[in-house]
Amino acid sequence: MITSNPTLQVLPNTISLPKKELILEIELNGKMKFEHLMNAVYNQFGICHKVLSANVEYVNGNSFGSVQLYINVNSEDYQQLEFYLNKNKLLNTMVEYNCRKYF
Repeated sequence: MITSNPTLQVLPNTISLPKKELILEIELNGKMKFEHLMNAVYNQFGICHKVLSANVEYVNGNSFGSVQLYINVNSEDYQQLEFYLNKNKLLNTMVEYNCRKYF
């Protein structure tokens, strides 16, 4: 007779990659509206973000300037976002965010 062991845990099929805290700076050059960019980051890629700074000017409905986002993503999600930004000709720079923790 086979009995189940209640102390065994079932592991999920998906392996979650470790996430990194990043600061992403994106240069807006009029190719995409600021609102569309923020919508794509959250809705299309599922990346929650905080806007650290935004210097955006609108000329004839086009967005120019730069925005800095704080994101917490794994490397695969970041690569997809970076490909999307490059495909839309938006210059971007990523810096890993390291916060010193005191105990």
